[in-house]
Amino acid sequence: MVLFQLPLSLTMLLVTVLAEALRPGLLHPGPFLYSLGAHLVLLAACALVPWGRLPTRAWVVIPVLDCLAIGFSREAADHYLTVLGFLLVFPVVWLSLGRHRSGVVMAVSATILSAVLPPLILGMDFTGPSFIRIVLLPVILGAISLTAHLVSNAVLRQRLQLEEQDKELQELLAASEQRERLLGTIMDTVSVGVCAVDEQGRKILMNKQQSHHLAGTLSENPPAPGNEEVPVFGVDRSSPLPPARHPLRRAARGEAFTDELIWIGAGTSQRAFSATSRLIKDGTGRSSGAVLAFTDVTALVTALAAKDQFVASVSHELRTPLTSILGYIGLALDEHPDLPADLDQYLVVAKRNAERLLHLVTDLLSVASDTLAINLQPADLTRVIRHSIESATPRASAAGISLHLEPSGPVTGRFDPARIGQVIDNLLSNAIKYSPNGGAVTVRARRDGDNIRCEVADTGIGMTQEEQAQAFTRFFRAARAHASAIPGAGLGLPITKTIIENHGGTIALASSPGRGTTVTLTLPEADGGSLDAGEVPAMS
Repeated sequence: MVLFQLPLSLTMLLVTVLAEALRPGLLHPGPFLYSLGAHLVLLAACALVPWGRLPTRAWVVIPVLDCLAIGFSREAADHYLTVLGFLLVFPVVWLSLGRHRSGVVMAVSATILSAVLPPLILGMDFTGPSFIRIVLLPVILGAISLTAHLVSNAVLRQRLQLEEQDKELQELLAASEQRERLLGTIMDTVSVGVCAVDEQGRKILMNKQQSHHLAGTLSENPPAPGNEEVPVFGVDRSSPLPPARHPLRRAARGEAFTDELIWIGAGTSQRAFSATSRLIKDGTGRSSGAVLAFTDVTALVTALAAKDQFVASVSHELRTPLTSILGYIGLALDEHPDLPADLDQYLVVAKRNAERLLHLVTDLLSVASDTLAINLQPADLTRVIRHSIESATPRASAAGISLHLEPSGPVTGRFDPARIGQVIDNLLSNAIKYSPNGGAVTVRARRDGDNIRCEVADTGIGMTQEEQAQAFTRFFRAARAHASAIPGAGLGLPITKTIIENHGGTIALASSPGRGTTVTLTLPEADGGSLDAGEVPAMS
């Protein structure tokens, strides 16, 4: 209240002092001097009255009385101080502030009273200028009041909007800080190293696991002397990984990859990590960085290596006595053709099961090695397929399965015909085993650009998406295969995959339950040259 009243009081004081200086005697006892006392009383009331205890709009009394006090001061002075009427702007603007339109009405009413009441109370006659002032002054000050009201409302609305926006920003900031704390807690809780990089490869986010296990594997700046970077190796644990192949660099270039195996460190402290990268896209779909996850798989890799070593050792130890058993059974059958029929049958059954067991042991050795000797030579894939179909025909006929090779000319390339024959044998064996009586197996071979492609499609029981994801896992067998008691060890597809990958090719599987399975093989370097009509690749 004092701050609103003070501009009028100070202006009145300044005008009075200047008027006394320009026209001495103005402050002699009289009506003008008494009117100045009214201004002092109003200023004191602003300071002393407990306005907070009064009704909300009680303050309007002060600017209304200000208008009357200004009117009395103007009328009590001589014509030299008619300019005091301009001071009505202060109380008029004060009344006009705020949301209430009634302030404009009160401002105009107070202006009219300031022009009418003082002459009546002081007993002065109304002159022509007085009537003009009574008419024009409310109009002018009413326009000023309305303008002040509109401007104050606009400012008030803007302030409220700013306050609302500030409140929203505070809430967003608090929510953002909460999410940041939550994200930090989650990242530091998981056992996976997480790192985010921008498009220049600069690290912008890293959790504690990443800092602990992978710090120093690749820095943005050259390492200082005595602070060399931790060495990073490829899958073989001995070949240093080129900087361009480092997961952080690849992710910064916009590459997305999954489960890339790397080895970090040297000696007994060397650890295996599986690296996965996912790109960050901006609003336009452009890569703006990447998030990488590094999972410590040392224990898993060690366990797999130990398992493979165990399988290889056991398989090797089993192979020697099995070979001896088969040899002696063969000698017994060959050298003693006059054995009793039942004894001969027993030996035949023993030989068949020993051969099956030896085949299983051979498969175990192949799986454990993960690398097979590949003898690349010019060969015709169509001929290889025909040989496999001929070998599988008796089993297919017994199971009521028809085998088809779609008409195709020679499909030549450079591959190991014996190993590819083993692949086709495995796929045909699976197709026959998992197809119901009356089913069909179709084999297609064709050239696809610089590659050769082979498809083996059956009308069997098929696989679910989850089963397809594990189809190439060693010893995995589908649930329906177990339920149907279909024989097998779950090694055919892993061996097939190993052979194809050692050729530099790929293998893909498409299947749906009850609709069959299609396995597609792709081998590189289709231009294997022409083969003579009588030439048959070695099938041993």
